[in-house]
Amino acid sequence: MSKINILWVDDEIDILKPHILFLEKKGYTVETCNNGADAIEMCEQNTYDIVFLDENMPGLSGLETLTEIKGKKPNVPVVMITKSEEEYIMEEAIGNKIADYLIKPVNPHQILLSLKKNLDISRLVSEKTTSNYQQEFRKIAMDLAMVNSYKEWVDIYKKLVYWELELENISDTGMIEILESQKQEANSLFFKFIKKNYKDWLFDDDVPVLSNTLFKKIILPEVQNSNGTLVVVIDNLRYDQFKILELTINRYYKKQEEVSYFSILPTATQYARNAIFSGLMPLEMAQKYPNYWKDDIDDGGKNLYEEEFLTEQLKRLKQHIKTDFYKITNLKNGKQLADNFNSVKENDLTVIVYNFVDMLSHAKTEMEVIKELASDDKAYRSLTNSWFKNSPLLEIIQKAQGLGLKLIITTDHGTINSKTPAKVIGDKNISSNLRYKTGKSLTYDEKEVYAVKNPKEILLPSINVSSSYIFAKEDFFFAYPNNYNHFVKYYKNTYQHGGISLEEMIIPCAIFVPK
Repeated sequence: MSKINILWVDDEIDILKPHILFLEKKGYTVETCNNGADAIEMCEQNTYDIVFLDENMPGLSGLETLTEIKGKKPNVPVVMITKSEEEYIMEEAIGNKIADYLIKPVNPHQILLSLKKNLDISRLVSEKTTSNYQQEFRKIAMDLAMVNSYKEWVDIYKKLVYWELELENISDTGMIEILESQKQEANSLFFKFIKKNYKDWLFDDDVPVLSNTLFKKIILPEVQNSNGTLVVVIDNLRYDQFKILELTINRYYKKQEEVSYFSILPTATQYARNAIFSGLMPLEMAQKYPNYWKDDIDDGGKNLYEEEFLTEQLKRLKQHIKTDFYKITNLKNGKQLADNFNSVKENDLTVIVYNFVDMLSHAKTEMEVIKELASDDKAYRSLTNSWFKNSPLLEIIQKAQGLGLKLIITTDHGTINSKTPAKVIGDKNISSNLRYKTGKSLTYDEKEVYAVKNPKEILLPSINVSSSYIFAKEDFFFAYPNNYNHFVKYYKNTYQHGGISLEEMIIPCAIFVPK
């Protein structure tokens, strides 16, 4: 490894000789000068890994020198050293993107710590993260062997996502592969857990919050205890994506509570999101509101009546609250709502369904450029984050903060990168979704699916009398034997939903208050 080159700028540089000797003994190379003009010239002519810069010097001040150095070498970290603790100097230095800020007198170990923090942080963090995950790996493995409740599954999934986000920034690909293997094992066991318990969840008391109870149990109490609430349903948003977006939301809002709820089956928009707004299971929607419900094989949009479903749910719950409902499906709609958002300030509840992430997942299937940009989960998170930071939705959230609105961010279901094909055969009226199928005469491998012969048992409607449902496990996706190889090549490594996985079923609902 090459030596680290340091430039130290101080008008009393001779006094700092012991510090410089200390660093040289540690293997660093230190060049010095005693004024800002020389420092700027040296930075132009040489390459330095870091600059230590005195703030109070005759001639060019430290702040003036900092501006010049950053203008010429913006990526070189500069550590400001000053006797002054005046706030404006600190703010100026931070505004110019200093790497660190030290108050005189400094001791050699402070300097060493600053060097490690700025130059060696990637290696140190990588080594520590790897070590910590190795310890946690054993604990998660033991937890997986014993998990037996939906609450324990939430905890395990959150741990896996935490380590996925921690490990994505380190250079040890071996650790990432180990985590992926652990996620696969977790999804295999989670599938068995859902297969065993899902039916009971629909009729027992000690059950998780599900799509159809989310509004009544979680959202409505928050609306009743606030002077205005904005609920944003970002479609198809996984927990890991939410954790990335949360970093930006935290600039404007403080998280009050985070609830993980479970999507109903199928984990598809038509079922899960309609269940949120209606407060009903799909079979109940089809029976009570036949004009609003469409089966899989019916023509037309399947989520056209979400506002009507919400209105009916509020009536059933005897809630007389002023409500507005918006569905954003393109940039123009989003900008219009952002421009006119102050009009919602008199509402008790404002609901926004924001359709972008779902469009992104479909685009990955259909467009080669999106396949390149979202080649894996890390890239998919990054693309989602890039959209959010530049979207009208962020502007809406900023305006909601200005109006003092409580903010609830949630979604309808998650999605999984589908990698393993599973053959299925059915008649011509079988549904088209790749992670679940409904129809009659379905033929499949029992080991690869959760099969429900009588849909009423899990409160799902039937296309016809002999219809059944099958749900894909883990990262499987359904493929027909006809033209099988072409179909598999086209859909492999695409983001799909509708089946049973941690990513699709355990999803966030976070409550924020304005900062």
